[in-house]
Amino acid sequence: MKKINILKRNEEFGRIIKVQKPYKYKDYIIYKEEQDTGISHFGISVGKKVGNAVTRNKIKRQIKHIIDQTPYKNNFNCIIIVRKGIIEKTFFEMERDLKEVMKRLNLLEENL
Repeated sequence: MKKINILKRNEEFGRIIKVQKPYKYKDYIIYKEEQDTGISHFGISVGKKVGNAVTRNKIKRQIKHIIDQTPYKNNFNCIIIVRKGIIEKTFFEMERDLKEVMKRLNLLEENL
């Protein structure tokens, strides 16, 4: 995932979480915010309850890989919060579930 597409600042996370309504799906909580910049931004949060630092970073890398391989529409910010049950899933189950939730939120390109 390119650096330009990453949300990192705590103020951005706080603003989006405070204003937007969460969408809960299996092991994900998604916050979506529309914007006008022409670029889609993603923020990923994996809490300490999920596992140690190695496990959390592995999950973040896997989610970033899924995001890189999937074409998305532009003009939105998205925060993905991962729940504890994710550690029991394989990469393919994570990919299937994340693509399903993005499809339900109408974030994927139309040609899929």
